[in-house]
This record gives sequence, C-alpha cells and structure tokens, in this order.
Amino acid sequence: MDWKIFLTIFISVFIAELGDKTQLATMLFASDKEASKYIVFFAASAALVVASAIGVLAGSLFSEYINEKYLHYMAGTGFILIGAFTLYSA
Repeated sequence: MDWKIFLTIFISVFIAELGDKTQLATMLFASDKEASKYIVFFAASAALVVASAIGVLAGSLFSEYINEKYLHYMAGTGFILIGAFTLYSA
C-alpha cells in the first residue's frame, strides 16, 4: 500500500467533511434519544462508503475518455463555481 497517497486522500477528505452538511445531519440523527448510536454510525458510514464508491467509479470512467489535465481543470472550476454561488447566496 502506498501510505503517502492513502494519507493524502484521508486527510483531504477528512478536512473536507468536517463541519459539512453530512456531519451536521449525522449529529442531528445521533441527538435523537430513541435512535441507536450504532445504527446512526453504521448508516452514516455506509452512506459515505457508497458515495465514495460512486466517486471512484465515475472518476475511473471519466479518466478513460477525458485527459486527466482537463479533469483537474473541470474539478477546480466546479469548486470555484460552488464557492462563488455559496458566497452569492449568503
């Protein structure tokens, strides 16, 4: 296993998820006294695994048809647009 790549991905995703809507929704579900904390944990974990799997599959598919350089440009542009929209909406 390439630990440098693993840690880069782990730290990037971990930081991106802190304070994200996903984490806030999970905290809301966990605050319900009737909800099992184990069920909340496993359901949220499974959802993140499935979402990540879709991202990996989509990235693999796109990389077969689109140059990696252009994928980076598209991703960067998408992040900028989302950020600009968020600032505009605030």
